Amino acid sequence: MAITTTPVTIIGAGLGGLTLARVLCIHGVTATVYESDPSPSARTQGGQLDIHKEDGQQALADAGLTERFLSIIHEGADASRVLDKDGRLILDVPSDDSNPRPEVLRGDLRQILLNSLPAGTVQWGRKVTDVRSLGEGRHEVAFADGTTVTSKLLVGADGAWSRVRPLLSDAKPAYTGTTFIETYLHNVDERHARTAAAVGKGAMYALTPGKGIVAHREAGGILHTYAELNRPAEWITGIDFTDPAAASTRVAAEFEGWAPELTALITDGETAPVARMIYTLPDGHRWERTPGVTLIGDAAHLMPPSGDGANLAVFDGAELAVAIASHPDDTEAALTAYEQDMFPRSAPFYQDAHDIIERCLGDDAPTSFTELFTKGPEPAEEPEAQDRP
Repeated sequence: MAITTTPVTIIGAGLGGLTLARVLCIHGVTATVYESDPSPSARTQGGQLDIHKEDGQQALADAGLTERFLSIIHEGADASRVLDKDGRLILDVPSDDSNPRPEVLRGDLRQILLNSLPAGTVQWGRKVTDVRSLGEGRHEVAFADGTTVTSKLLVGADGAWSRVRPLLSDAKPAYTGTTFIETYLHNVDERHARTAAAVGKGAMYALTPGKGIVAHREAGGILHTYAELNRPAEWITGIDFTDPAAASTRVAAEFEGWAPELTALITDGETAPVARMIYTLPDGHRWERTPGVTLIGDAAHLMPPSGDGANLAVFDGAELAVAIASHPDDTEAALTAYEQDMFPRSAPFYQDAHDIIERCLGDDAPTSFTELFTKGPEPAEEPEAQDRP
């Protein structure tokens, strides 16, 4: 069954796609967001994000959501501490009430965006199986349920493994050589007191060349952890993550001899460990203008987590929405204006992202990382689930 959809068809209900839909709505342009997840709560949404004044907060202001954003800030979460592998404190950076980059949970931010949209804007359980050009700027999107939609303007906001990107580019994500293994501890102050004390009130970084443990305290007594490893893809895929206990034991073995309050973040995890293999598109990824279609967020400029990915995604969405609203009768002018600004805006962040990974896990870690607190880019945000196909 084929349907001609609303003026803007958005694939993916991540932060960028939802911001695009929201800002379009404010400008009187209707959009439909198609998301493969069966419901808003079908999977976890990642952890803490620091939202930057110059892009993320600006996008939320364009979306009319500043007050709601301020209501979800996790006070004190910007505190940071760096430990060595024996649990000894190297650096302690307290929370700063004047911090221009406050922390929020990705899931909370996504929820305020969802709540801001008219009912029916997001169509859940719509997994894209194919996208093809029909000519003259129109595209047909096919879904696993056998339905199709014909777009007037198609936006790929569908992340690392975008189904829309091949319409524009032959580029494919490449594994960076780094994987983050994600775990959670709950009710930590009562059940895991030593580990909770080691992490502190915000973020904790225990980093050495090639491997590290990073944890963030979240609301409700939760510690959200990433065990970070520079390992070949074959090493990661050789671990059976369908056996959580065996997987945790295998990952923890890489941290043999580390302080038990740190390795407990892996061995005592109360959810199954999940491997987040970190991928990137080629530095400065761009494409030739193609009628009727464009990309935002990770679909456009996937890079390692560096504190900028979510901010770039929501800013892309807001900027594209403004361009569309400013050219109501000329889709190509809108997409040209958006891309001409987006390409040079996002390109410098690739180097920042590579630099963050090198500072965290390179030969000079953790010294190179501690320098971030007095100069250079911000510490990394929680990674998006890049490896979700």
